[in-house]
Amino acid sequence: MTSRRYVQLDVFADRPGAGNPLAVVLDAAGLDDAAMQAIARWTRLPETTFVFAPTQPGASYAVRMFSPRREVPFAGHPSVGTAHVVLDAGLATPIDGLLVQEGVAGLLPLRVEDDAAGRTIAVRTPRAHVVKTGDTHGDEVLRAAIANLPAGRLPPALMDGGRRWWLAEVRDEAALRAAAPDWTAISALATATDSMGVCAYARARGQGYDLAVRAFVGAPAAFEDAASGAANATLAAWLTSRDALPGRNGQYIVSQGREVGYDARLQLRVDEAGDVWSGGHVRTIVTGRIDW
Repeated sequence: MTSRRYVQLDVFADRPGAGNPLAVVLDAAGLDDAAMQAIARWTRLPETTFVFAPTQPGASYAVRMFSPRREVPFAGHPSVGTAHVVLDAGLATPIDGLLVQEGVAGLLPLRVEDDAAGRTIAVRTPRAHVVKTGDTHGDEVLRAAIANLPAGRLPPALMDGGRRWWLAEVRDEAALRAAAPDWTAISALATATDSMGVCAYARARGQGYDLAVRAFVGAPAAFEDAASGAANATLAAWLTSRDALPGRNGQYIVSQGREVGYDARLQLRVDEAGDVWSGGHVRTIVTGRIDW
């Protein structure tokens, strides 16, 4: 067995237990695909990432991401959390405030900043585009999946940002938080449209955040995501396309995960070029070594 550095984190969290869990394995050279998948299955966390030396000019480090079932080309909370671990381990230093992650999705910059609550990290997500907007009157599968979500102003839309999500605006925050997902219908929609499932959202009033979000993953397994940087990035792109961004100056805060025992805060920003940055704070929970 080889001993490697191992870290577990809470991502998009201002305190332990609030965010989306992540495992990071440093010194991953020598691990093959089967070993990485086995470790990700063993951790039983939403994702586990593996850090390698970069192979492309300009990259700060290389990373591969695995869920317990398969390799993931890109995801937001693993990108943000891995950057946090890389910085703490002294494996990379930001240049002009930026790290560059090398992965299956290509080279992606991450912005590192300090605020009153500590260090924030945000990844520039892959560009998302509208696949189609939904007409629930003509699409029985879509209508069944969002039947429990009282409709808001914008129509449902299927967005592709490396992973596909159906986005559904809900009338208000109370209705969103009280909604009971129909997992059979959501799984059928995810399978039929090659999507992750339904990302439902509602505008918040008088809170310390601008949107409440719930992400219902329908395939390959059915569960509610505690905090999804990628889903929220596709949502930001959709709202930008409809001139419907909340917050100010292209920046806003999302609350996600409360319904499944978490309380994450995600910071979204759409820059002048139209790129979406998804980020927040990270808390280190466990540091040690893994023998594999």
